[in-house]
Amino acid sequence: MKKAVKYALRISIIAAAIFAVPTIWFKPWSINHFYARVFIQYAARHPMLLSQLRILEPLGIGFHSDDLDDVSVDFALRETKWAARQLRILHSYDRAAMTPEEKLSYDVLDWYMTDSEQQSRFLFHNYPVNQLYGLQTTLPDFMITTHQINEADDAEDYLERLSRFGTYFDQTIEGLRHRERNGIVPPKFVLEKSIAQMKSFSAQPPEKNPLYTHLEEKLTTLDAAERSALLAQARGEIERTVYPAYQRLVTESTRLAAVATTDDGFWKLPDGDAAYQMLLRHHTTTEMTAAEIHELGLTEVAQIQAEMRSILEREGLEAGEVGAAMARLGEDARFLYPDTDEGRQSLLSEYQAYIDDIDSHLASLFDLRPKSGVAVKRMPQFREADSPAAYYDSPPFDSSKPGVFFVNLRNVKEHPKFGMRTLAYHEAIPGHHFQIAIAQEQTGVPFFRKIIPFTAFQEGWALYAERLAAENGFEEDPFDRLGYLTGQLFRAVRLVVDTGIHSKRWTRERAIEYMRSNTGMAETDVIAEIERYIVDPGQACAYKVGQLKILQLRQKAMDRLGSRFDPRPFHRVVIGSGALPLTVLERLADEWIASVK
Repeated sequence: MKKAVKYALRISIIAAAIFAVPTIWFKPWSINHFYARVFIQYAARHPMLLSQLRILEPLGIGFHSDDLDDVSVDFALRETKWAARQLRILHSYDRAAMTPEEKLSYDVLDWYMTDSEQQSRFLFHNYPVNQLYGLQTTLPDFMITTHQINEADDAEDYLERLSRFGTYFDQTIEGLRHRERNGIVPPKFVLEKSIAQMKSFSAQPPEKNPLYTHLEEKLTTLDAAERSALLAQARGEIERTVYPAYQRLVTESTRLAAVATTDDGFWKLPDGDAAYQMLLRHHTTTEMTAAEIHELGLTEVAQIQAEMRSILEREGLEAGEVGAAMARLGEDARFLYPDTDEGRQSLLSEYQAYIDDIDSHLASLFDLRPKSGVAVKRMPQFREADSPAAYYDSPPFDSSKPGVFFVNLRNVKEHPKFGMRTLAYHEAIPGHHFQIAIAQEQTGVPFFRKIIPFTAFQEGWALYAERLAAENGFEEDPFDRLGYLTGQLFRAVRLVVDTGIHSKRWTRERAIEYMRSNTGMAETDVIAEIERYIVDPGQACAYKVGQLKILQLRQKAMDRLGSRFDPRPFHRVVIGSGALPLTVLERLADEWIASVK
């Protein structure tokens, strides 16, 4: 009997080894195990991602919660080699033998990893210090909005992360120097604005810094002695670690600013035209060229302005230059909230009301809804000056907080009442919140499918959501229609100015003038937007490209299915499988149409 037990045990150990060894070190037997391994290995090296997702915290696992990501040059190079190995392993699986769902997962990861491999040629063609999403603002933002503090241990982890600011900043400085040696230096204004942000952030006494005041607000439930001790540690870390790190980065950025030029486009970088074309492919998931996107933008601008001009004329308003007419409308007091704290709070409340209203009237359009809610909040004020008008932040996987629609309130004129509905539908419901939260709530799919980003799909859906709301009665008057068209015009203008800057060698000033004169947007908003496109090339081109593809697929379905077309299953097809490259989305839509026919 003992021999039989020992024999069975040996067999079990051998079987486990046969399964575990390839799963951990070589090619896993199952592609789903490969998917899991890829995600686990990647996430384990990115503790900040794990804090954002919060998939381990409900299990009582928090090894990552006191650490920051490695942003060194060496780490970036190692990650590139690791990704190339994973792509080779992926290609070694027999796609023909897979189920349809397995093929979908394969195709999504294949597109994403192949794209990453192509990007590796331009791995350092970016600006880690910039006015939009440079570490000088995103790292404090991560500490305040992502690192959750619910008990004393969380506060200890928070302090440990503060102690790692120095390493994070020094690795960034190393990366700046590496880029400079390879001819990659940000435009002068990017460095100057980033320096101003850093000086402002580190000029205030530690007790007034958001990193301190945030912790102070979160420790109200602790006894006085423990709270005092933790706050004293925070003050010390800000003084001896955080502020010196900012000063070192200010010194380095000041040195770079002295040699930086006023050229803004990617064309100025080594092999910049090819790098920009790669970014256009990355963001649009198409093979469209810069010239094609530029012409598409000009066509869209003309068509949208024609409809806007017609509405303005019907309302008895001067409509010669649409941009000038909308600028006048944006100054009209009846469309503005007071420039006061009370006015800003009313503005936020109105956004929430629009979201809650549309959320209760979508039964005829959606049979797939997210479980998590969405809240409207003011953007952290230290980020407002150089950020866009709004952005969306997805809920964590442990449902510890809702999705958040962050509103930039630096200037109430950036939120005229006639444009608020459209922005709410874009950022929240049925836009980003629907698509991203539904993706996260998928079941029976590899985890990467829940979080993988494709800009054209995500932003194209949000822009499609604006149109969906407009088509289904969520406009009360002609001014709401103008607000919707202003949003569409804004994204069409982006096609023109992004390609103008990075391919046609437009200056920052020319791009600002084009956007301002054609849209009538507030000047502060226009400047922030143009400067965004300069440091994030190609991203702004994805919105219209993605929206037009979804609309094209919907029209195809309506033409072929006629009275059998139902928007609910169509929308389930579009957003029910997570973010997708547009080529994969088109295949899914065609398969659905064929199945209904």
